[in-house]
Amino acid sequence: MRPFPNITAATGVLEVRKLKTRIIAAVSLLPFLLAIVLFLPKICTAILFGLMAAIGAYELLHNTGLVKQNRLVWYAIIMALYVSLWGSTVTAYPAILLGALAFFAILFGELLKNHDQLRFEDLAYTFVAGIILPYLLSAVVRIHSQETGRHLILLPFVVAFLSDTGAYFAGRFFGKHKMAPVISPKKTVEGLVGGVVTAIVGVVIYCLILKGAFDFQVNWIYVPVYGILGSLGAVFGDLCFSVIKRHTGIKDYGNLIPGHGGIFDRFDSMVVVAPLVELLLLTIPLVVK
Repeated sequence: MRPFPNITAATGVLEVRKLKTRIIAAVSLLPFLLAIVLFLPKICTAILFGLMAAIGAYELLHNTGLVKQNRLVWYAIIMALYVSLWGSTVTAYPAILLGALAFFAILFGELLKNHDQLRFEDLAYTFVAGIILPYLLSAVVRIHSQETGRHLILLPFVVAFLSDTGAYFAGRFFGKHKMAPVISPKKTVEGLVGGVVTAIVGVVIYCLILKGAFDFQVNWIYVPVYGILGSLGAVFGDLCFSVIKRHTGIKDYGNLIPGHGGIFDRFDSMVVVAPLVELLLLTIPLVVK
């Protein structure tokens, strides 16, 4: 008699159920996200991504166990929300400077007061979770604040999510060569190629919509640049947050989104893709009015 004859079938059923849960959650959240970024005042987008960054800061510091001092976790949560609100206005430099200075003073004040309990690494983790990652993620807010922001804000989502989807299916059906077997065993070179292709196709479709429905002029020569760099950035962001999970011994950052995990399980790639798209839009505009 063969031992455990149904393991393969059971694993397949489990993967299908997980995929269905992920799709249902994504479809349920998509109208909510679109309503906020496309129709509500721009400050609502800043608040939404500020809350996401705040939750992400909690996940990164508390759920991983990287920082055990609760006050530091709360400082990072508050700062993450504040950083996102910076992006809602282009005249916020004094507020940015004041916030960064205050955050620096508070963190090192804690170190001076509790130098026998805290380590500098605790401050470094808190700084990354409270300022660096929220600033990168809030690139979406800064894109939204541009003159044609409502038309361009979905671009980083298109690149990141289509790249992720293309990589998943290409890796599932054609994947043979492991790309990062220790950090992310399911990632393959074939999946990477599939992600790049779907990202480029997504950018092409997005540009066609902007051209046909909103009369934008498209710089078609830049389309592959956005697709290729965006897809590679998505993979890099995913691997960065995966290696943190490996180091801290957790499976997911949280369970906020059914089938996806926490904020940095679903939006890990956006931490790289969003600022990369922002930079590309500023240097080699994809569309012009």
